[in-house]
Amino acid sequence: MFKFLKGVVAGSGAGIKDLPYNIGEPYSSAWGSWTHYRGTSKDDGSLVSIFSLSGSNAQDGHLAAGRNGVKRLRTVRHPNILSFLHSTETETFDGSITKVTIYIVTEPVMPLSEKIKELGLEGTQRDEYYAWGLHQIAKAVSFLNNDCKLVHGNVCLFSVVVTQTLDWKLHAFDVLSEFDGNSEASTGPMLQYEWLIGSQYKPMELSKSDWALIRKSPPWAIDSWGLGCLIYELFSGMRLAKTEDLRNTASISKSLLPDYQRLLSSTPARRLNASKLIDNSEYFQNKLVETIQFMEILNLKDSVEKDTFFRKLPNLAEQLPRQIVLKKLLPLLASALEFGSAAAPALTALLKMGSWLSTEEFNVKVLPTIVKLFASNDRAIRVGLLQHIEQFGESLSTQVVDEQVYPHVATGFSDTSAFLRELTLKSMLLLAPKLSQRTISGSLLKYLSKLQVDEEPAIRTNTTILLGNIAGYLNDGTRKRVLINAFTVRALRDTFSPARGAGIMALCATSSYYDTTEIATRILPNVVVLTIDPDGEVRSKAFQAIDQFLQIVKQDHEKINTGDASGTSSIGIPSIPGNASLLGWAMSSLTLKGKASEQAPLASANTSTPLASATSSTSLVVDTPDTVVLHANLGSDLTDQAAPSSPTSTDGWGELDNGINEDHDSDKDGWDDVEPLEEQKPPPALATIQAAQKRPVSQPKPQVTGVRTKNVVKATKVEDDDLWGSIAAPAPQTSSKPLNLKQAAMHDDDDPWAAIAAPPPTTKAKPLSAGRGRGTKAAVPKLGAQRINRTSSTGL
Repeated sequence: MFKFLKGVVAGSGAGIKDLPYNIGEPYSSAWGSWTHYRGTSKDDGSLVSIFSLSGSNAQDGHLAAGRNGVKRLRTVRHPNILSFLHSTETETFDGSITKVTIYIVTEPVMPLSEKIKELGLEGTQRDEYYAWGLHQIAKAVSFLNNDCKLVHGNVCLFSVVVTQTLDWKLHAFDVLSEFDGNSEASTGPMLQYEWLIGSQYKPMELSKSDWALIRKSPPWAIDSWGLGCLIYELFSGMRLAKTEDLRNTASISKSLLPDYQRLLSSTPARRLNASKLIDNSEYFQNKLVETIQFMEILNLKDSVEKDTFFRKLPNLAEQLPRQIVLKKLLPLLASALEFGSAAAPALTALLKMGSWLSTEEFNVKVLPTIVKLFASNDRAIRVGLLQHIEQFGESLSTQVVDEQVYPHVATGFSDTSAFLRELTLKSMLLLAPKLSQRTISGSLLKYLSKLQVDEEPAIRTNTTILLGNIAGYLNDGTRKRVLINAFTVRALRDTFSPARGAGIMALCATSSYYDTTEIATRILPNVVVLTIDPDGEVRSKAFQAIDQFLQIVKQDHEKINTGDASGTSSIGIPSIPGNASLLGWAMSSLTLKGKASEQAPLASANTSTPLASATSSTSLVVDTPDTVVLHANLGSDLTDQAAPSSPTSTDGWGELDNGINEDHDSDKDGWDDVEPLEEQKPPPALATIQAAQKRPVSQPKPQVTGVRTKNVVKATKVEDDDLWGSIAAPAPQTSSKPLNLKQAAMHDDDDPWAAIAAPPPTTKAKPLSAGRGRGTKAAVPKLGAQRINRTSSTGL
């Protein structure tokens, strides 16, 4: 490090072996006698450019000018001037001949002439890029002439290089000198090394060595002439051979021609100042220049200007040269988002530009910025990230998701906005497979247990669906504690019919994780009740699930009869395609906005993905008629039928505080087929839930009348008195007597799942079934319709 600093300060070293850079292949062109090489750093392998100049002895005039260039380049700093990194000078001996070589190390650049050929731009895009490049060089020349009172002396095509971000930068400072306009009596050359300048690039006064006239001229006179030479070489596509060729203006852009002619005025005092060229030229008024200029002064813009600009940027980017967008605009946009100067709509433009990159480039240029944005406190940016997570989710590594992304995403589970809770839930479909078991068990399942009793029915439904989709990523112990209780005790008792249907589909999709004892004693009793559900879709799914689980039990029976003892545990069969597609459809339907006719076709495209981990390799086929029927029946679920037991009652996931946030944003939550239900009568539905939870213990069994006036059934439900505390309880005994409530209470104390269970509710009275057990006598049956307890898993 000290050697490097010494080289920067002193400009020389002991030799080439001390140069901390590797010299690569040379470029085909360079300014003057210099040779331009590609290079890399020996420390970190970063790219650099290395310029070398050799002379036969230390007194060579080229070497003296080269040392002047090194000194000037080291001391003059500007965004549009080549950045200096290091320099050294070496001596080599070949017999009696001494060879001296000067090395300058700079940021990685490429000669402008070669970059233009590489880009191959044509038409409007070429003019826009030339305008941006000339704008940058004009700013560099203006800085030298007007601010520093320096004269470059040889502005031309070969004194311009291009960076990796396609910025143009001025270099070749060998002739650079102070403008000595006050010494009019001096007859010596103001430009000490003017003999290095090609005769075709010299204005008339310099060709005649009229130093008196040069000193009387403005400091920009010589370099303005050089800008004119640069413009000619750009548009003609060839190197300037003689001064007379500058009169050929056929290739010059019409909007630039007046300024071009003023730059090449025969009278030095009338030549156009570079600063005036920047401010007044019509040629620089184009989309590319205006877009980049806006991005460079973004901090000076107000929020309205930023919002308007970034909303137009995605469409604007398609009209600009693709290479310039990716190499110049994209880094500016990523930096603006990372440091907070860009508005949330900029994220859409960033991801759109990122989609034009290869996977490797995306991971290097875009992904680090996205990971940092997850820590943003701006809700709009968080929403944007979650809405577009499918575009970059697969690129996130397991470690990054678990340590950097999930801790920030998880805050959305408890957000007051229902829309943000919904987006957070949906994002877990991509993020959960990359989480560690510790994070899943210790954090994610806690949040999901609360979301299953969320006030939004769409969120409750999709929580069940998510559990079914990520079941394959849970360990065996967690699956035993969670799945059956979450699907049967909560989902099958939800007041929202799609939530009950989702519970059935989730059970079918995860059927391979249950043994026959669990199926016979805990799953089938709960599913059978739904065969008389008021909703036709739920009944159809219930019958389908019963057939599937009975097939599993029959297979176990046949294996036992044939003496195959291995069939008594984990004998599940893959879920059938119909159920798999329905589980996938429920996720898609409830996450898309639009009309029913727009949702049905989209369902078929999204059904196979969510259940890939939980289903077999059988191809999935969406039952489109079923999809349409479910959508059509949603409107009457809460108004035309009596609601089953409340999903927020005691149900086996852990006692939760079911407080309702009144300021949530559910008006546009992205679930079109659910919104009408919420808009019709949400207060009565919530009132029913709260009233059921606050009934006193001594209250007799409630009598429910309504559309359910048939098939009177009375059952005792063990899980009614447990909130996720009974999840770890072993499977009920298959003796002649069903499990009683005292046994359930005993197992609740040793529940390992209780460690992540939600806190107990603040209500003192037990809801619904509090007066049905614990040693009390059964209530005397009453005449008339009785309520069907559809939560029973052991007492039927």
